[in-house]
Amino acid sequence: MDIVLESVGFDYPGGVRALDGVDLAIASGETVAIVGANGSGKTTLARHLVGLLRPTRGRVLVAGVDTATRSVAALAARVGLCFADPERQIFSRDVRGEVEFGPRQLGFDRERRARAVAGAIDAVGLVDALAEHPHDLGQARPKLLAIASVLAMETPVLVLDEPTVGLDAGGVERVSRLVETLHEQRRSVIAISHDMRFVAESFERVVLLAEGRVELDGTPADVFAQAAWPTLRASGLEPPCAAVLGARMGLGSTPTEAALLGASSASRQAATVDADTAEREDT
Repeated sequence: MDIVLESVGFDYPGGVRALDGVDLAIASGETVAIVGANGSGKTTLARHLVGLLRPTRGRVLVAGVDTATRSVAALAARVGLCFADPERQIFSRDVRGEVEFGPRQLGFDRERRARAVAGAIDAVGLVDALAEHPHDLGQARPKLLAIASVLAMETPVLVLDEPTVGLDAGGVERVSRLVETLHEQRRSVIAISHDMRFVAESFERVVLLAEGRVELDGTPADVFAQAAWPTLRASGLEPPCAAVLGARMGLGSTPTEAALLGASSASRQAATVDADTAEREDT
């Protein structure tokens, strides 16, 4: 399901401009991370995708349909949004009820609802907490519950606002695997994140917003290349450690640890071949 933003602008009451002529196209099944400083317009953009906000200028198209012509309820069947703060989303008395709410509202029959709920709960690792009250899950697991409640709705597009905040390494890895699985299912994933390592490792495309405008848009190799660092840093962001190490070692753009190891190995092999060639020429 394609999403297209055409010259989208949005002003909050009082004249605060949050989005300023955003042109952005996200293809069906694409994984896109939206990054930027606080106040750059990331969350405002995300809320436009589900109809919680409507453009002051321009338009947002979901599967070719102008969101301004559809209700939030109608859009919920196509685009699911997980808020950054799970407390703003969770309201049920137990984990199962929370995850089941969305599919029930969308009219899933009993069999489909049970399958969707079970799959979502398993994906986030909350199988052992079905009867627990969400407030008893501790500090990190409510975030996973919020993600599961959106995942169970089986929307073609998922929007995750800061999905890794508050999670330990295991939780971040679980979310990364979830993004990979959704990508394999050809479901689009759009994430807002300040975690550049997570962004580089899990997404095929990165969009940098600054003052409501798109400043960078490309692959992690493009956006985290050394030439783009001044633009990133102007937004208060730092490239991933792997990208910094790769640049210092003269390996080019290596936004992920796998890219860094691959480039380093290729460099060593090339050096070995050069040394062998030089030795043969000397003899």
